[in-house]
Amino acid sequence: MNFINQTQRNSLNPLLLNIVSYRKSGLSLNHIVGCSLNCAYCVRHFFDNFEMKEPHMLCTDEEAVNQLVNHKFFISNITPIQIFNRATDPFLRNVKIHTHEILRMLDELGLKNTVLVITRAKVTKTDMEQLEKLKNLNLSLLVTYSGIIDQRIEPIAKSRITEKSIVNIATYKKKTKLILYWRPIVAGWNDDNASFARVFNVAQYADSIVYTGYYHRPENYAYLQKIGLEIQYNDEFARRKFLPKELENKILAAYNESKLKVPLFRKTSCGVVFAQKLPDYNGHWGVNEICNICPLEQQKICWKHYKMPTKNEFQKLLDRYNYNSKFLIEGGHIWTENLGEERRYHLQHILGYQIWDIEKPHFRNQHGRSPFGQLQNEEQKSEYEKLKIKFNNEVINDDD
Repeated sequence: MNFINQTQRNSLNPLLLNIVSYRKSGLSLNHIVGCSLNCAYCVRHFFDNFEMKEPHMLCTDEEAVNQLVNHKFFISNITPIQIFNRATDPFLRNVKIHTHEILRMLDELGLKNTVLVITRAKVTKTDMEQLEKLKNLNLSLLVTYSGIIDQRIEPIAKSRITEKSIVNIATYKKKTKLILYWRPIVAGWNDDNASFARVFNVAQYADSIVYTGYYHRPENYAYLQKIGLEIQYNDEFARRKFLPKELENKILAAYNESKLKVPLFRKTSCGVVFAQKLPDYNGHWGVNEICNICPLEQQKICWKHYKMPTKNEFQKLLDRYNYNSKFLIEGGHIWTENLGEERRYHLQHILGYQIWDIEKPHFRNQHGRSPFGQLQNEEQKSEYEKLKIKFNNEVINDDD
């Protein structure tokens, strides 16, 4: 694989040059950019990088690992890690060599961090043999499969590569966990019974299933229009994923009717920790309506390890990392201000407790999704306005 040249580097979105960034599911390593899969809704539209089909390296694997483990947010054995989940697919033919090398180097450091590798490409018996050699990392493969057969949306659907990869992983895995990443689920694209049946047919091989909607923003909407694809959301853009309440109810009803024994989860970290038999590092137990579809055994694990920090404990944590924020601790979450996503996720993964931004409201039963198709009402909005007043008047006291 070629290194990116200076001309290409100069034209890249600056966010892509930052090879280590924090996302809700973990500290994300992305030192390879470019992907040939051409999924119409790809997040690479947001970075103006969709037209780079051939993967290129921004630095060596050794430099990438060094940046990751020495990053200011990285904590050995605690911080969840994601590899190649923003700008390429980790199991493309000329990328997978680097995926295996990164995992090998992290494993040889003796790290026991949870690692998420998300793919829809070809995973072979040989790949699984290499993954099974890892001794320390808690590795989960999240295989993205939507049941979509429209090749304008997912060109890879024609080859059924993803379905074959799921079977291969299931056949050869021992320690490695397999999560069926059922996404994106979009009204009018794959919410019919035939699409659901395709998903449930391969879901039987997984350790867990995570379902979610998709990011609908101007960049990918423009591309959908360009190739003649319709979407019901039109220009109702939002920073959070779209999964209308009516569509979610349809998903849950179809799943219950399917009688699948593989459990279904609303959140990525929930599906991962169930497979790994760990408590949820994102602390979703505090948003308990998320957990009402989780198996009782997982609820018990999350409940046992769940702890609300005191004001003094949280202030000390802010002081330790030189973070400056007013905060309000409520049952299940902590409201903060001006921390930004990365610092909030950093604190969230240390505590296993939800850290929210007061300017980005969370409404009951919306599960952190976009407001499109949700059941917000005036009472909820009024409650939020009262909350903001309470937050602004909050005084931090030493209560230890």
